Amino acid sequence: MPASDNPVELFGLRLAHVGINTNSPEEAEATADALCALMGIERGEGPFPISSFAGTLVEVMNNGGRGEKGHIGLHVDDVEAAEAWYRARGVEFNEASRAMCPDDPERTYLIYFKEEIAGFAVHITVAD
Repeated sequence: MPASDNPVELFGLRLAHVGINTNSPEEAEATADALCALMGIERGEGPFPISSFAGTLVEVMNNGGRGEKGHIGLHVDDVEAAEAWYRARGVEFNEASRAMCPDDPERTYLIYFKEEIAGFAVHITVAD
């Protein structure tokens, strides 16, 4: 793949986190705690109303979440550039999932791809 087509070089594509679906907030917290103990890391910031984090690596969703099995979050430096790159290759997005940046309502913060991969929803989100 030429460098000009490489999403890592074009817009900084990288893994943000893996999402795991659970059935309750209590199960999510217990799962996050178990993952923290396994990996020797601290819990992520929070609490969040819909999930618990094991560090920044794993988001454990309360009461299920997108994707049959969970989701994969991908960080990018520029969501609009990434979205244009994927659309040019025929990839579709789930417009209902689009979330705008709190500090700039004209810019996308997060959007999911339309299709799941192996039971995982996939989203791109702006890197912090």
